[in-house]
Amino acid sequence: MSGSYFPKWRLRSSADDGQGAVIAADERLPAPQTLAMGVQHVVAMFGSTVLAPLLMGFDPNVAILMSGVGTLLFFLLVGGRVPSYLGSSFSFIGLVIAVTGYAGQGANANLGVALGGIIACGAVYLLIGLLVGVVGTRWIENLMPPVVTGAVVAVIGLNLAPIAVKGVSANTFDAWMALVTVLCVGLVAVFTRGMLQRLLILVGLLLAYVIYAVLTNGAGWGKPIDFSAVAAAAWFGVPHFSTPVFQGSAMALLAPVAIILVAENLGHIKAVSAMTGQNLDRYIGRAFVGDGLATMVSGSVGGTGVTTYAENIGVMAVTKIYSTLVFVVAAVIAILLGFSPKFGALILTIPGAVLGGVSIVVFGLITVSGARIWVENKVDFSNNTNLIVAAVTLVLGAGDFTLKLGGFALGGIGTATFGAIILHALLKRRS
Repeated sequence: MSGSYFPKWRLRSSADDGQGAVIAADERLPAPQTLAMGVQHVVAMFGSTVLAPLLMGFDPNVAILMSGVGTLLFFLLVGGRVPSYLGSSFSFIGLVIAVTGYAGQGANANLGVALGGIIACGAVYLLIGLLVGVVGTRWIENLMPPVVTGAVVAVIGLNLAPIAVKGVSANTFDAWMALVTVLCVGLVAVFTRGMLQRLLILVGLLLAYVIYAVLTNGAGWGKPIDFSAVAAAAWFGVPHFSTPVFQGSAMALLAPVAIILVAENLGHIKAVSAMTGQNLDRYIGRAFVGDGLATMVSGSVGGTGVTTYAENIGVMAVTKIYSTLVFVVAAVIAILLGFSPKFGALILTIPGAVLGGVSIVVFGLITVSGARIWVENKVDFSNNTNLIVAAVTLVLGAGDFTLKLGGFALGGIGTATFGAIILHALLKRRS
C-alpha cells in the first residue's frame, strides 16, 4: 500500500478477474462491476439492518440511511484501508427492550431513552479506540485472543440462525421455498463463473424471487406478492428522525455493550486479515473510533447502534473481493435508499421465505468466518483452556443464554462475549 492516507486503488481489468482471483483492499474493479458488488453488499446487510430496528421499534428507513452514513465515516477514519460495512447491531436489542419497556409492536414510545444509551455506548467505544491508538492493541489481544474473537464471530451467526429458521417455518410452502433459495445461491456459487459467481447472493435471491412469484402469483400455490404498496409509495421522502433523551440508568445499562462491539469488530478485522493475508492491526484503533463515532451519529437522529457486519465479511469470503471502494458504493446506495419510501416498500415485497433462505446462507458464512479465525491463527484445541472457552461460548450464544439482574438482561451474544473473555482470563493462568 502507498504511504498516503488513502490508498491509490489500482484498476484490475476484467481479464485479471479470473475465477478465484483476489481483489485486494487497495485495488478496484471496473465501475459496472464495482456497482454490482456494492448492490450485493446492500442486499447482504439489508435483512439484518432492517430486522434489528423492527425488533426494537425503530424506523428501518433511518437505520438504512445511518448504516450508509456510518460506513462512510468508518471509511474516512480508517483511510479506506479496511473493507467493512456498518449495519444495525443485534447486541443492543435485549437491553433496548429492557430500558424502554417496548412491547414488540409498532413504534417504540420510549425511543429517545434508548438513543441516549446508544450514544453513551458509542462514546465508550470511541474512547477505547483512542486508547488503542495510543497504547496499541496488545492489551486487547491479551483480553481477546483468536480463540475468543473466533468464538464471538461464530456465535453471532449461530445466535442469528434461529431468527432465519423461525421466519421460514410458518408453513410447509415457506419452508420449501427457503430451501429452494439456499439451493439457488448454492448453484450460483458452484456452477457459474466470473462476476455472476461473485454476485451469488444477489443473483440467488433474484432467482428465488422469480420462482416464488411464478409459484404464487402464477400458479396460486402460496401467498402471492402484493405490489400495491410499491405503486402507492413516494419515490422520495425524509424518514422520521428522533431526538435522544439522556437518562442515567439507561446510559449505564447500554454503555457496556461497547465491549461486545469491540469483540465483534476485532474478530471481523482478524477475519479480514486472515482472508486477505494483510496485517490490519495498525488500523484497529481507528476502526474502533470510526465504529464508535458512527454509533453516536446514528443514535443522535434515531438510528440503531451500528457494528462492522459479519454478513458482508461472509460475502467477501466467497467473492474474494475486498476493494474498499465497493463499500463506498454500498454506503451511497444505502443513503439514497434511506430517502426512498418506494424502495422500502419494494424490499418489503421480498417474501419472508426467500429472505430467510438467504439469511440461512449468510448467517452460516458468518459462523464459518469465526472458525476460519481459529484455523488461520492455528488455535490449539488440544489446550484445554482454548477447548473450554470455545465450547462454552458457542453453546451460550447458540442457545441464547440470557442473564437477568433486576431490570438488566444480557442476551446470548452478550453472555457469550463476556463469558469468553472472563473464562479465558481465569483459565489461561491454569493452562
